[in-house]
Amino acid sequence: MKLKNRLTSTTEFRRVRRTGKSYAHPLVLLIASPSINEYARLGVTASRAIGNAVRRNRAKRRMRAAFQEFELAAGWDLILVARPGLDEAPWSELVEAMNDLLKKAGAIG
Repeated sequence: MKLKNRLTSTTEFRRVRRTGKSYAHPLVLLIASPSINEYARLGVTASRAIGNAVRRNRAKRRMRAAFQEFELAAGWDLILVARPGLDEAPWSELVEAMNDLLKKAGAIG
């Protein structure tokens, strides 16, 4: 994923969490906030509730990979928060969950 398509700083994450709207699924939580950019940006997080560092990193890699399957509308900042069970869930279930959340948020172009 290119750097311009990523949320990188703590202040960006805080702004999206403060101004965005959240959408929940048992596998993943989506926080979406409109932005002035000409492209969508993504940040991913996984807490220690997911497991050790290996399991958290696996969950984040899976979310990033699933995110790339979607054509998103311009002007969105998104945060994906992993929930327990995401690292073991079937791929099709993860993609379906993200599709549902992105449709609810209106971020699919």
